[in-house]
Amino acid sequence: MSTTVHTNAPAIARKPGRATNVGLWVLQAGLAFQFAGGGIMKVTGAPVMVEMFTEIGAGQWLRYVVGVLEIAGAVGLLIPLLSSLAALGLAAVMVGAAITNVFLLEESPWLPLALLVGAAVIAWARRSRTSSLVDMLRR
Repeated sequence: MSTTVHTNAPAIARKPGRATNVGLWVLQAGLAFQFAGGGIMKVTGAPVMVEMFTEIGAGQWLRYVVGVLEIAGAVGLLIPLLSSLAALGLAAVMVGAAITNVFLLEESPWLPLALLVGAAVIAWARRSRTSSLVDMLRR
């Protein structure tokens, strides 16, 4: 006879070790620097960005939207409670960038894919923070 024990106790969030936490912060800071730089170039109208978004053909409004999303995501990566959600948002932006590079710009998608992987690692590793944020907002 088999006995199964069911419990309604909440799952215990496992915190990363010190080395893992430091590594994640280094990755978050590096990605924040990268995304902030790219976002600022887009918002301020750097000629290379204006030219790229002209080639995409969606209009310059998209350059501003992507730039603001990248800057907001970069800031969010540095705020502990928002880091996982910011990383998810930036990963979504990088999916769009990779697709755009391949199909519209006919360029290599490796940089956006590398940034996507970095953002996905942060989103996964910091997922308990998203749960905490959702719990806080439900109250």
